[in-house]
Amino acid sequence: MASRETRAGSPVRSDPVRLLYAAAALLLFVVMLLGFQQFYLHGRAYPAHTLAPPIRTLLIAHGAAMTLWVVTLVVQSLLIVSGNRRLHMAVGPFAVALAVAMVFLGLWLPIQTTRFEPDVTLWGLNRIHFMAIPMIAILTFGAFVAVGIRQRRRAEIHRPMMLLATLSIIPAATDRITGLPNLYAASIWGASFGPFFTALIIGTLFLVAKSLLTRSFDRWFATGLTVLIVVDVFIMRLAPTETWGQFAALLVR
Repeated sequence: MASRETRAGSPVRSDPVRLLYAAAALLLFVVMLLGFQQFYLHGRAYPAHTLAPPIRTLLIAHGAAMTLWVVTLVVQSLLIVSGNRRLHMAVGPFAVALAVAMVFLGLWLPIQTTRFEPDVTLWGLNRIHFMAIPMIAILTFGAFVAVGIRQRRRAEIHRPMMLLATLSIIPAATDRITGLPNLYAASIWGASFGPFFTALIIGTLFLVAKSLLTRSFDRWFATGLTVLIVVDVFIMRLAPTETWGQFAALLVR
């Protein structure tokens, strides 16, 4: 999220785009707190279920990793707002290691959860079919992070990719905000985008706000958001298929 023109120690200048990214990071942080409040306040799974002992450690590790990621996004955004590019870059390796851990945990948790709770139905899908949602979402997260890391010296690409990476996994929180999924679950939006709909709305509003703020069109964020939309639709189409069901069944054996 660093600007190539900004040098460490340079005077902090008012940059509305940096502030907008920081505001978006803070919004996602609030969304995360709301979605996982049962986990943070009571040590429980949504909606007020006890963490299952066989996967308790894995659930805590996954929740901690996601929390640290969103906190890191906020910290990194605020460091750029304050002009502290050097510290921002120093935090980078930690963010990379955390992203790798998140991908591993995000792939392993659905497998273990399905083994422990095979009969649960979510979004009209049994556990085997539902596995497509978290597993492909975390791979999408990893892809956006990889692009962001590769283009870390190009702020116009790096910043959108890191925000989009977070948007790709934030549905885990929005889907746990009481009453929110009910607003669209039974509509065409729910059928098309499932639990990803709220995150896509946030991404679209961010793109509109940035366009109005800068009087220009952010093609990098728009391209990434388009990819995210296509991937999310693909996930919801793939999840109920027999092809995915057979593949997922192999994973949980």
